[in-house]
Amino acid sequence: MSSDLVDIKFRLYDGSDVGPFRYSSTSTVDMLKERVVSDWPKGKTVIPKSANEVKLISSGKILENDKTVGQCRIPFGELTGGVLVMHVVVQPSLAKTKTVKRRSISHPRKSSAHVLYYES
Repeated sequence: MSSDLVDIKFRLYDGSDVGPFRYSSTSTVDMLKERVVSDWPKGKTVIPKSANEVKLISSGKILENDKTVGQCRIPFGELTGGVLVMHVVVQPSLAKTKTVKRRSISHPRKSSAHVLYYES
């Protein structure tokens, strides 16, 4: 393996793996996320809709999209078999799952109040 290439496999929430794939040390974390989403195994209960819903974790750190593989990897001496394992966490967007509703409550002898509540 060339010094500017690294093999990476992605460990999913259920312990299964995607990969390994070989990447240049100049590949960005965002590129890795796109690959994970495009190669996501069929039949999983959790499925990311986009790379924005995926977090990659390596050596206990959440990786930033603009970082390169070269900036994220640990020294090769610490790798078993030369393959870097990144853990994948899927965080679905909550923007559409909960909506805020406003309801007015009035009492004959008291002023009205507005109550905010969440509806799934």
